[in-house]
Amino acid sequence: MSFQQTNLLQSFSMKQLLIVAHAPSPNTQKLANQVLKGALDAKLENTHIQWIPPLKATAEDVLNCDAIILGTTENLGYMSGALKDFFDRIYYPCLEQKQGLPFSYYIRAGHDGTGTHRAIQTICKGLKWKQIQPEVICKGKWDDNFLTNCNNLGESIACGLDFGIY
Repeated sequence: MSFQQTNLLQSFSMKQLLIVAHAPSPNTQKLANQVLKGALDAKLENTHIQWIPPLKATAEDVLNCDAIILGTTENLGYMSGALKDFFDRIYYPCLEQKQGLPFSYYIRAGHDGTGTHRAIQTICKGLKWKQIQPEVICKGKWDDNFLTNCNNLGESIACGLDFGIY
């Protein structure tokens, strides 16, 4: 098989978008659902989208994905314990093989999300992942615009992945 044929086959292979989101409350469930809905509503032909809660997501899930969206609550100025557990379990198994993995994330922050944002940035920098969309920080009192912002995040990343931008 020629180099050109290999590249053509790779461009038509099914892409995998993984959403790893902690959703312990009805409102955080709505946020995760909107990320998923945004990705699915794009009706893409070349991208498979999967949402897995952080305590169930594995290193193999990350190794098999082409992009990832993370979602967490702000807990005591940090990410949820569930997302931290996810990072603890996948860090070394994925460190070498997933460098450059396209990612973004959203935070449901009761305060300002600063500590949570910094923690995710630090871990993802250590993993050498590449942030492809600005994070969505849903801070303060509940606002229905949070849903729109999460929907847009899911849709834009799914479309970019499907179109071969990432």
